Amino acid sequence: MPRRPIVKPHLTPDELESRFRASRDPVERLRYQVIFLMSSGSSTRKVAETTGYSIPWVRRLVHEYNENGPGCLTDRRHANPGATPMLSPAQQAELAAALHQAPPGGGKWTSQKVADWIGARTGRTTYPQRGWVYLRKLGPVGDTAPTPPTAD
Repeated sequence: MPRRPIVKPHLTPDELESRFRASRDPVERLRYQVIFLMSSGSSTRKVAETTGYSIPWVRRLVHEYNENGPGCLTDRRHANPGATPMLSPAQQAELAAALHQAPPGGGKWTSQKVADWIGARTGRTTYPQRGWVYLRKLGPVGDTAPTPPTAD
């Protein structure tokens, strides 16, 4: 049976509990709770049951905390701006206007037709799934709603 991971004393249990209770971010709060409970002597299984995380995840978090300290407990997703959109705001406006007109070749706008339009404007390979995203985001509403792409 693996032994319970030991939490390095970057912060005292009282400091961990205080940060756990003061945190308003739900991810950060749960991470502080995990480390607080582990530093207070709870078993890995009990901490996993209490927080809803898996035992391996609890062990990984303790390991990361031991290596990097309390900074690793923050939810870093808030500082991640994400990927640059495929289309600039001007290109999105151009596509939105185009979607209110007949597509090249006639018929209805489809995921593939939007992907082709995007590819022609950006010079990038664009898959129908991305066309679907922009069609849903910018396309007309109501009975002209698009149908999702099919897997080819």
